[in-house]
Amino acid sequence: MGKVCVFFGTGYEEIEALTVVDLLRREDIPVDMVSITGEKNVAGSHGICVKTDCLLEDVDFGGVDMIVLPGGMPGTVNLEACAPLMEQVEAFYRAGKDIAAICAAPSILGHRGMLKGKKACSFPTFEEHLEGAEVTQNPVETADNIITGRGMGCAIDFGLAIVGKLKGKEQAAVLAGNVVYKHYER
Repeated sequence: MGKVCVFFGTGYEEIEALTVVDLLRREDIPVDMVSITGEKNVAGSHGICVKTDCLLEDVDFGGVDMIVLPGGMPGTVNLEACAPLMEQVEAFYRAGKDIAAICAAPSILGHRGMLKGKKACSFPTFEEHLEGAEVTQNPVETADNIITGRGMGCAIDFGLAIVGKLKGKEQAAVLAGNVVYKHYER
């Protein structure tokens, strides 16, 4: 199994980013927290500063299986403004590799036409940016190689969907039980 990269821009939503990292590490899925800022320490939208594992320029995308884009403001805007990251998101999409985005971040995929004809969800005020998608209010949607989540309150569902994609739904259900999460569809 290759690795997952969770991308951190200034103003990322802390719970969305760190829940994914935590759940993946509990399952021994290789995951790197990657800063797009040029600095390893990145401040979230609520002032919580996290020291990431590496910088965007240090990532060998050949060994990456999934890109994860947390939401938050202005984190989502900062991720979308990062041309090198957007080049990789587009390359992953063209190659059919996995991309996951939550909260405001699915808008990034919508702006690029990646959600056309797919079920997708996002934070309610960003639903209009899910261009061409069948928008739902479900906590999480998985459509082919794209996983979208609604927001911070759905971060565990989102993280478990990622685990399910990488290790199977049964293992995601076991993890849900291990963290005493009852809402995950078993």
